[in-house]
Amino acid sequence: MVTTKKTTTEKKPAVKAPRKPKAVKEAPVEKTVVVEAEKIQTEKPYVEKVVASTAIAQINLAEGKYAWAVGRRKTSVANVRLFKGKGKSTVNKKDIGVYFGNNALVEQAFKPLQLAGLENQVYVYVNANGGGINSQSQAVAHGIATALAKHNTEFRKVLKKNGLLTRDSRMKERKKPGLKRARRGPQWAKR
Repeated sequence: MVTTKKTTTEKKPAVKAPRKPKAVKEAPVEKTVVVEAEKIQTEKPYVEKVVASTAIAQINLAEGKYAWAVGRRKTSVANVRLFKGKGKSTVNKKDIGVYFGNNALVEQAFKPLQLAGLENQVYVYVNANGGGINSQSQAVAHGIATALAKHNTEFRKVLKKNGLLTRDSRMKERKKPGLKRARRGPQWAKR
């Protein structure tokens, strides 16, 4: 019988590099910071109102004279005349409540006067055309705000902060050729 000798080599375990000891974290030191009250003060509220007593003195329109401006929204255009006194506000020769029919739309149209504190001191005469009644209401608000800002710069800050002087430039997007609407493509069938 033949005997064969097998030699096996034992693999040495891989020697890992010694790890560096982790740095000991120091306990966080409590710091007391004194901040001045002026710096902590948050932003002013979004809606700010002009004091009504000063507003009466600020609107100086003679009898029969008016402040005039144009307001726009989407395709609506509103020519606004702002008169001093107590009269009926009209849109297209109809009472504003009858024309808009919705108190929310009337409030939306008169928001600049509420912010200026002139709700009971002035009345408006408006010619509005184009668009629907919602966009016409927004166009009236834009026109009233512009007329107030033109007539007296004191109102400008409050109206600008509430976004009433900015012309909302969003319009309906045009239809594109090859599409059903502005972006809707034709129906596609896989088979």
